[in-house]
Amino acid sequence: MQTARFSWLSALLLLGAVISTTVRAEAPAKPELKVGFVPGPYIDEFKVGVAPELQNKGYRIRYVEFSTGLEANNAVFKGEIDANVMQHTIFLNSYNERQSTDLVGIVHVPTPPMGLYSKKHPPGTPIRPGSTIAVPNDPVNLQRALWILCDLGLVEIRDSKPVDVSELDVIKNPGGIKIVPLEAAQAPRALDDVDFAAIQGNFAIYSGLKLTNAFALEKMTTPYINVVAVKKANADAAWAQDIVAGYKSQTFKTAIFSDRFYDGFTLPDYLK
Repeated sequence: MQTARFSWLSALLLLGAVISTTVRAEAPAKPELKVGFVPGPYIDEFKVGVAPELQNKGYRIRYVEFSTGLEANNAVFKGEIDANVMQHTIFLNSYNERQSTDLVGIVHVPTPPMGLYSKKHPPGTPIRPGSTIAVPNDPVNLQRALWILCDLGLVEIRDSKPVDVSELDVIKNPGGIKIVPLEAAQAPRALDDVDFAAIQGNFAIYSGLKLTNAFALEKMTTPYINVVAVKKANADAAWAQDIVAGYKSQTFKTAIFSDRFYDGFTLPDYLK
């Protein structure tokens, strides 16, 4: 009887050890992930579609919000956060070139396109000669804004590298459009003072503007779809690949397609 009791106890302890070992094996080597965002829809995308997948794998998530993309990139490079979600590849490459850093994108995310908005003129009305149009003052996003104006037949611009674009690249402006460069985040506030503003999608949505109310939307291509950025040395880390898996999960897909808020967003190939 005593032998049987010890055998049962030994088996129970062994089973506990196996379960404990299994739990430890499944726990992530990096239990806390610090992810940075700037104003816009990307933090909500992450919370509803990616975070549940990561939490199921044992991660704790700490959200860190920044007012500018430069701050968010600096934080990744310095190791203050693990990743950020707020920029497209062209901007990321420009940042790396100017700052001598090595951040890389590991997965694309649903991204609202840049649009031309107005509080003074309803969509569909002609843009009058001499209208004032606010545009981003950083070269990469200025080029995107100028492409929208080109598509509307308002200006012509010369071919230039994104990092070198300025208002001087406008070579034809038959209607005398007045181009007003502003810091990108200030563009929504400028709508009271200008006729139109070319506003990046994240800032437009954050300020309450709707893509469906845009005067015109850019024809967004893959290099301008936003990415999750990490340091190059971390791109293949288990936690980074778990973030990628979170975006490509059915949980994320369901969250995006079940919410009309994301109508009009440009989607990565894995969601098409």
